Amino acid sequence: MLLLPSSVVPFSLTIGSFTSSVSRISVFKKHIKWQIFFWFVPFSIPAVLLGAYLIKYINPNYLQLIVAFFLIANLPELFKTNKIKQENQKPYSKFLLAAIGFFAGFISGITGAIGLLFNRFYLRFGLKKEEIVATRAANEVFLHLIKLIIYISLGLYSSTALWLGMTIAAATILSSYTVKYILPYLSEFLFKKIGYGAMVFSGILLFIGTSDKIIQQDKISLSSSHKTSESESVISWRNTDFIIEFAFDDGFEVERPIQSDELPNILKEKYNSLKNQYDAIHIEKVFSFGQQPTYEFYCYRKNLMIRKLEI
Repeated sequence: MLLLPSSVVPFSLTIGSFTSSVSRISVFKKHIKWQIFFWFVPFSIPAVLLGAYLIKYINPNYLQLIVAFFLIANLPELFKTNKIKQENQKPYSKFLLAAIGFFAGFISGITGAIGLLFNRFYLRFGLKKEEIVATRAANEVFLHLIKLIIYISLGLYSSTALWLGMTIAAATILSSYTVKYILPYLSEFLFKKIGYGAMVFSGILLFIGTSDKIIQQDKISLSSSHKTSESESVISWRNTDFIIEFAFDDGFEVERPIQSDELPNILKEKYNSLKNQYDAIHIEKVFSFGQQPTYEFYCYRKNLMIRKLEI
């Protein structure tokens, strides 16, 4: 996945997910909960169309990072006892089923995968393990088919992505028929533990992988320095520096470099009166907790800072 452009990764994932859904429906079709299906799918289809359309305008890496946090948030579920889980289970309303279907479709349209993110919904609905596998597959199969059509029409695919998707598809078919013989030996409690564990583990992997992509794409870096009375950290993001400074007398401050046209009108006059006196003037906008923003002018001659003004 790391070798593919982020825009075609959803295509590979969707091929595998579509094949997985079809194979699981064929194996567990008797266990589909149609009440959930009829409220989930109608609202998810327009949402997946919207998400797939926006994939060219939204960086999926940031959405994947949010998904990673939601997956990792299931960690407390691993430590709950069977008694607590049974007491906490409540059926979802039809309105909530529709809302979950919409968000599932939207996120699926952008990232190409939704299964693990919405595992929590199925696990807390009170379904048995076979019903979870079957209903989830039925809910998702139409979404994946629609996404494949949209991705192909938008040109969001490549030969490498196709072969990778076919490899994933072969593995999912084998997995679906293997699950049929494994499920009878798992208790409902253990099945749910495995489900939550898979979400947390996948969230950690997704967080690590996506964070690395974001750092490389947006050129994010962090540096720090310490002086006698203050410490300063510089966060660079997309060629913009954010400076976080802590001084014992001033507390925390966040500084952001700005251009002269971003100054208030009254300070533009001050800048114009100074710019002819120096070779360069660097401007920073300073944000302090509970105070109005202030501005700092760093005045340079021959690459040396001659003067600093705090306004």
